[in-house]
Amino acid sequence: MKSGEERKDQLPVISKTMTHNPIHHNVDVYQLVTNRIIELLEKGVIPWQQPWTDGGHPRNLISGRNYRGINVWLLNSLHFQRNIFLTFNQAKDLGATIKKGEKSTPVVFWKWLEKTNPENMETERIPILRYYNVFNISQCEGIPKDKIPELPERKIDPIEACEQIIEGMPQRPEIRHNEQRAYYNRAEDFINLPKPETFKTQEGYYATQFHELIHSTGHTNRLNRRELNESRGMTTNDYAIEELTAEMGASYLKSYAGIPIEQLDNNASYIRYWLERLKKDKKYIVHASAQAQKASDFILNFNIEKELDHSKAQPNNERAEREGELKSIRRLSEKILFNLEK
Repeated sequence: MKSGEERKDQLPVISKTMTHNPIHHNVDVYQLVTNRIIELLEKGVIPWQQPWTDGGHPRNLISGRNYRGINVWLLNSLHFQRNIFLTFNQAKDLGATIKKGEKSTPVVFWKWLEKTNPENMETERIPILRYYNVFNISQCEGIPKDKIPELPERKIDPIEACEQIIEGMPQRPEIRHNEQRAYYNRAEDFINLPKPETFKTQEGYYATQFHELIHSTGHTNRLNRRELNESRGMTTNDYAIEELTAEMGASYLKSYAGIPIEQLDNNASYIRYWLERLKKDKKYIVHASAQAQKASDFILNFNIEKELDHSKAQPNNERAEREGELKSIRRLSEKILFNLEK
C-alpha cells in the first residue's frame, strides 16, 4: 500500500503508528509486515506452520479479545510461553513497566477515513491500515497476578474437536472419497479426499480436509472469493494467494482443534517459493491472512458482528480491525485494496 496522501483511485492510506513512541510519518505497514514474515522465512521458520495451541490464541490482556488475521502469525511466531499481549499504555495503567531492552511487536488494524466526494457529495469511507505496538506479558514487570488469566486446560479430544468443526460448518459441501487424491471441485461444489484409512494418522486426514474446506468457503454461495472463482491456472497470482489462504486457514483450524501441525518435508523449496512471492508483492501476505481469517470464521460459524461493541476496553484499535474485515475487505479487495494483478 502506498503511504502518504490519498490517491484518486482510492487506494487506502498507510497511517502513523499508535504507540508511546514519537509518531513516525509515511510508514508503509504492508512492507513492515512483509519484512517480518520474510525475515522469519529466511530463518527457516514458516509462521503459519507454528501452532498456537500451547501458548493459547494470541490475545489482548485487557480486552481479552483475540488478535486476528496476520497478527495471529506475527505474535505466535515470537514463541512466548503465553500468547497474551498489551500496549505500553495498558501496562502503565496497570502500574506495570516494560523490562529494560525489551522490544515491541507491531499489530495491524483497520481504521476509516471519511471523505466527501465533490462530484456527488456522498460520504465515502476509505480504509487506512495502521499499526500499534504490543508487548508480551513476560516482557513486563509489575503486572498484578490477579490480572493474568490462567491458561485453560484442553479437556476436549482433538479428533472429536475436528469432527465438531466439520459438522458445524454452515453450508458445508458434500465430502466424497471417490479418488485417492484431495481436491475441491468448484464447479460441482464438493470435496474429494482419499479414504481415511490411507492416511498415516487421523490428524493428517483432518488437516487435509481442513485445507479443502477453506478452499470451499470461496464458492460464490459462501464468501465468493475472487482468487478461487477467477483463477486462470496454477501459475497465476490468484492461484498462489488461494493456496496460501487455504494453508493459513487450515493451520488456524488445526490449532483451534488442538491437532499437531505437520512439518513439511520440502521446507527449503517451499520457503523459497513463498519468499519469491512475498518479495514481489508486499500486499500478498496481509491479503491472504485476512482471507484465511474470514474463511476460518465462516467454517467455525463465528458471528464476529457480536464482538464489535467493545470500545471501552480498546477504544479504536480492535473495533476498527473487525469492522474493516467484516464490512469492507471483501468489497474493496478486488478494486481498491490489493489490486494484485497490477
